Amino acid sequence: MKPSLSLPDRPLPVSPDPCPLCGAIEAAHFHRDARRDYYRCGVCALVYVPTAYRLPPEAERAVYDQHENSPEDPGYRRFLGRLFTPLKARLAPGAEGLDFGAGPGPTLSVMFEEAGHPMAIYDPFFAPHPEVLERHYDFITATEVVEHLYAPGEELARLAGRLRPGGWLGLMTKRVTSPEAFVGWHYILDPTHVCFFSEATFRWLAEHLGLEVAFPAADVVLLQKPHRQG
Repeated sequence: MKPSLSLPDRPLPVSPDPCPLCGAIEAAHFHRDARRDYYRCGVCALVYVPTAYRLPPEAERAVYDQHENSPEDPGYRRFLGRLFTPLKARLAPGAEGLDFGAGPGPTLSVMFEEAGHPMAIYDPFFAPHPEVLERHYDFITATEVVEHLYAPGEELARLAGRLRPGGWLGLMTKRVTSPEAFVGWHYILDPTHVCFFSEATFRWLAEHLGLEVAFPAADVVLLQKPHRQG
């Protein structure tokens, strides 16, 4: 569906769409800027924009084509290090991983391969290899990805299902902290950002998927699948 060209005169008090993470319909109006309305789910606390504001695929791809990330960029490596460092410390030697949403310049996968971890990559635009999503992994990463997902509940459940027992799902995304901070937040200016997670949202997700959750660094969350019992 193409994004609306203009906002309605008044925001709807509740979202016209169910929550894309948990499916609940208890989402109240949270914020309005010059381009979009935002709603906050009363069950999982996800903040999201209605489907009317989603970009068509070609426009979304055009935004991603502007990204200039590269494994040769030390600044980008430092940025990814916020997830790489705490996750690597939790991995066994030779653990196998998947970088989901690797983007046009895969870098995190290179960093893990340099550390001795075989990696697969997947991206719907730049590495559309669905066969890698049928395999199981010791860890899966998604950096600056979940805020783009149209169906985060479905996608994150699928990724959790691809983890081996004891495996890790490492996510990196900026988190909602308060309504006041949201108003001036640069993160909502990107038209491809449609879902905004808070710590409460990730705690709900962990409980829903049966995972343990930790927040080892700013914007980073690690979710671990339980080991086999007995």
